[in-house]
Amino acid sequence: MLDYSYLDLYLPRGTSREVARQMLTEHAEYGNWELERLRLYPDGSRRVRLRRKIIRAARTM
Repeated sequence: MLDYSYLDLYLPRGTSREVARQMLTEHAEYGNWELERLRLYPDGSRRVRLRRKIIRAARTM
């Protein structure tokens, strides 16, 4: 069974698309995060939820 850790980000209203894209790209490349949900609100702010797999080492005998 896969377990995930989550990271919730809030991007305020004035954040440009390019800055948002760059920030999410950096999280994906360097932190191994993947986009789970992006919600754009009518006022222009965004809520982003990223997730990544939690790798658990199996004990061997």
